[in-house]
Amino acid sequence: MTKKPSRQQVFTLLIEVGRNSGDGLPEGATGAALMCYASGVDEAEAVRETVAILKQADLAPLDVSGYGTLEERMAEGHDISDEEKELMQRALDENSVIVAQMTPFFGEDN
Repeated sequence: MTKKPSRQQVFTLLIEVGRNSGDGLPEGATGAALMCYASGVDEAEAVRETVAILKQADLAPLDVSGYGTLEERMAEGHDISDEEKELMQRALDENSVIVAQMTPFFGEDN
């Protein structure tokens, strides 16, 4: 039996999260933005998997913006570093979600 080629692709997702007990965000933060690379057969699957993993990590996903695959981003003229490409390849190889960057939000009262 021959193995079917993988249909997995890696999608770049920006997820905004709110606060949740035990979320590990810095004290005083009102939430955060997470840049993730997530594998999936389509963007919808990548989003579902990413949201499920973030919820397991006690994060509270509020909004997800999809930026497409590496090829789609390159076609749009995005400047993509070698480090980003390596993280995307790792997400594909491991069939996983990689959180590449976290930027906490702080309210103006803090």
